[in-house]
Amino acid sequence: MSKKQFVLIMTDTQRLDMVSCYQDVGIKTPNIDALAAEGVKFNKAYTVQPVCGPARSAIFTGQYPCINGSYTNCVAPGLNVRTIGQRLADKGVYTGYIGKWHLDGGDYFGLGTAPEGWDPDVWYDMRNYLEELTDEERYKSRQTSTMEKEDIPEEFTFAHRCASRAVDFIRSHADEDYFLVVSFDEPHDPSLCPQPYASMYRDYDMPKRPNVYDTLENKPVHQQVWSGPRRFQDREALRLNAWALFGCNSFVDYEIGRVVAAINEQADRPAVLYTTDHGDMLESHSMYAKGPAAYEEICHVPMILRGFGKGEIDTPVSHIDIAPTIWDFFSFENKPMMLQGESLLPLMEGERPASRDVFIEFGRYETDHDGFGGFQPMRCIYDGRYKLVLNLLSEDELYDLETDPYEMTNRLNDPALFEVRAGLLQRLLAHMNDVRDPLRGYCWERRPWNGQAAKATWDYTGCTRQRSEPDYEKPQLDYDTGLVPEGLVRMKKKAQIKPAG
Repeated sequence: MSKKQFVLIMTDTQRLDMVSCYQDVGIKTPNIDALAAEGVKFNKAYTVQPVCGPARSAIFTGQYPCINGSYTNCVAPGLNVRTIGQRLADKGVYTGYIGKWHLDGGDYFGLGTAPEGWDPDVWYDMRNYLEELTDEERYKSRQTSTMEKEDIPEEFTFAHRCASRAVDFIRSHADEDYFLVVSFDEPHDPSLCPQPYASMYRDYDMPKRPNVYDTLENKPVHQQVWSGPRRFQDREALRLNAWALFGCNSFVDYEIGRVVAAINEQADRPAVLYTTDHGDMLESHSMYAKGPAAYEEICHVPMILRGFGKGEIDTPVSHIDIAPTIWDFFSFENKPMMLQGESLLPLMEGERPASRDVFIEFGRYETDHDGFGGFQPMRCIYDGRYKLVLNLLSEDELYDLETDPYEMTNRLNDPALFEVRAGLLQRLLAHMNDVRDPLRGYCWERRPWNGQAAKATWDYTGCTRQRSEPDYEKPQLDYDTGLVPEGLVRMKKKAQIKPAG
């Protein structure tokens, strides 16, 4: 009997046009390209939130960050939230995690301790890496300038140590079912990498996308604040020379190649899913890094699944779909209700709807240091063509990506799209209610542009739901009776629940 083995490979801050099988702009990723040639390339895959921790929380819990509790960096999911690793381990699957975690509530580097469900002997996060270094080495590992002073040995990098551990794991567990995560921090800043990658892109300028020239007129004011003086700079003279990021991008591709080579050694090759947590603005729309926006540069991510045939899929998909896919891969029935996405495996089998909504959110950036704009709630729906972005504390946006792929023109108030706008809004509100978004309420419907909004009401017309996690927690009790509801869903109005007999 063939073994069930699944390897999830992640990078950090890898924009779509930094992966050459998606857009060849001169940045080379031959090993990821090879995965795409042998597997299925998702052309419209999206992060749930364009920030490291929340993005990862959606991937590993299968719940939206607003639900799992990890609504910003350095905030852990709630105590009653299970990761896919824990769920699989409880079903007898061996689980290993190697690399950046960012979900334990500690600092950027983590606590160095395996959460429940993951083998502690395999666990290796960024804190573990730093504890292997001297104080001087720690400092050098966090400085991009280190590459300008000396040649960095490959063995010194976090990426190499993660890949080496992954190779050992794959070779030593070839005869058992397992789920392995290999989570690189690279090419995220400080983008440390050895030669020849450290100098590979020194003289390279990334081609400018048309939206580099966006001055953010008719765009949300918080984006203008985020941009600051950038939008007034000479955009024509601007050079997109992020040489360290691009070099480290090709370096992490090399390390991914080492992991995939070990996978390919196996007679029955494990399934492989590759993605990244989010992208980087890289001066598009006169902004940098990532944050409270739903632009393609930070939300549209590469994602490749090998082991289920070859081809490309244009149906919109989301990181929220990864956990249900892994659950489905191991042939477990009755997907837990708390997994809020849908398995991607039916898409592999040809069930490919032309339209499928994906949802993107934002809460805030950090809690342990507040240099990134603070609280900025955003909810977004994208249907494969149109993207509606609600910025609760700022102005809203609507883009037609078919006619405006670089999202230059905010068409929120274009009468030609009023019907489209209304439909997207209603589906977004329904989604917020369906997942029990804690920020749901009349405020999202009563936007200044929505003349069809219902009358504001203090009592939100939603419903409550059982979590339906009998293996992990006791059933919820009805507030008015203290009894277990018969169904999973009830209206917030007085429940008709009476004692038996």
